[in-house]
Amino acid sequence: MGQIKTALAIAAVSMMVIFLGWTENASAQLLAGLQVVPNQKVCMVTNMVFPNDQIPVKHSGKTYYGCCEGCKKTLAEDASARKAIDPVSKKSVDKAAAVIAARADGSVIYFENQTNFKKFSGK
Repeated sequence: MGQIKTALAIAAVSMMVIFLGWTENASAQLLAGLQVVPNQKVCMVTNMVFPNDQIPVKHSGKTYYGCCEGCKKTLAEDASARKAIDPVSKKSVDKAAAVIAARADGSVIYFENQTNFKKFSGK
């Protein structure tokens, strides 16, 4: 019975090491491709960058962008869809005024300014 417990403990530790290594590697890969993109290329509901300009949505004198009619409706009606949290300052950011950076996988991060983007990306 003691050998089984030892084997299970070794397996658990091995899995943790593999997982932590993968997480660290995945995190580095996501930051490696991080670059600022034009706001009009981003669907601000799905938080993904696209090669083409997205559908503009005017709200309170600001322009947001969505990829489809559903996202357009969400941006017009849901105030929370127009906000994001800057990962550096932890402040709420208006997506229409944000510096937006895309990861290699196409997902985006919103920053309140270029300084915070540079802090986050190490650029």
